Amino acid sequence: MNVRGGSRIMTVKVGIDKIGFYTPNLYLDMVDLAHARGADPAKYQVGIGQSKQAVIPPTQDVVTMAANAAAQILTPTIKTQIAMVLFGTESGIDNSKATAVYLAHLLELSPQTRAVELKQACYGATAGLQLAADYVRVHPQAKVLVIGADIARYGLRTAGEVTQGGGAVAMLVAANPQILELEATSSYHTADVMDFWRPTYRTEALVDGKYSTNVYLDFFAAVWADYQRQTKLTIADFAAFTFHLPFTKMGRKGLRQILPTATPEHQAQLTAAFEASQADNRDVGNLYTGSLYLSFLSLLRHGHLQAGQRIGFFSYGSGAEGEFFSGLIQPNYRQGFDDAGLTDLLANRRAVSVAEYEQLYNQQLSSDGQDMQLAVGQEQAPYYLAGRQHEQRVYRRQ
Repeated sequence: MNVRGGSRIMTVKVGIDKIGFYTPNLYLDMVDLAHARGADPAKYQVGIGQSKQAVIPPTQDVVTMAANAAAQILTPTIKTQIAMVLFGTESGIDNSKATAVYLAHLLELSPQTRAVELKQACYGATAGLQLAADYVRVHPQAKVLVIGADIARYGLRTAGEVTQGGGAVAMLVAANPQILELEATSSYHTADVMDFWRPTYRTEALVDGKYSTNVYLDFFAAVWADYQRQTKLTIADFAAFTFHLPFTKMGRKGLRQILPTATPEHQAQLTAAFEASQADNRDVGNLYTGSLYLSFLSLLRHGHLQAGQRIGFFSYGSGAEGEFFSGLIQPNYRQGFDDAGLTDLLANRRAVSVAEYEQLYNQQLSSDGQDMQLAVGQEQAPYYLAGRQHEQRVYRRQ
């Protein structure tokens, strides 16, 4: 986009400048879950494509996880430049007040900041990213904090239990980004589909798994075809594709739909890139609206990327909305995230037994509004949920 400054025209690149990720320090091994549920571990590890699943303690919710992710990429100077906080989630904590407002307060951002929560299943963070990019193209001196944070809950001993998880991705959208320049063209598709939903009276989602997989693949085919029509680009123009990954096998199916249109050598390159992009998701599980962006971060961490390479993104939110867009890798992309810190975060988690996982699953804040003080003695994260008082969540920083 061209921005006029006096008589001079300046070309502004806009995209992802920094990325942070947080997930709690507990996980459940899928082999242990398979044994407890009387299933073959290969069904979970190969058929679904998951090795570990993040376990969310009562002291963490989407607000605190978002704060812990955002704290990794914010400095005092950057905080003064943030004009908006756009929080994508389907795990909101209030039917009226936005999670973004809680987050802006926890992060001590300026009161002169817009703060909005966005919801469309797993698509919310992508809506935030596109809105942020459009804003920065018009206001290139500003930065926007985009969050994708969720806790995926399907219920104990349900078919969807293996695809649970949780965490938060924080992205700083800015002009002249370090990581990725977003390209302007995207293709999107919306239809009223009942493949996954969660009524307000439920704490766990309802899902028609096989139907949802088919809708996901149909939407990918539709937006990919439309993107090619608009841009005249083909699979040969891409170094990698990243997918929304509620479980890693889902994205693999999507990639396999288009691989036959690539040369054998390029097929091998795209397959290797996908393996890199699913590595961290395999060990964390489902983040709902953050899953696509954890996959992108995993590609940055484990892939072999070069400046100028084009990356494809497929975002999908059940119900349903899909979008395909693209971006170009920047020369200093590795300076936009803390690779060593993320490695430590995942490596230093503690495995829990199935019994402990079930206990923690049932220890979330009650829905009766009563005052409640949570046991925070083992909480290691900088931001945490201490309990509830007078029907208000109590957040703390340590």
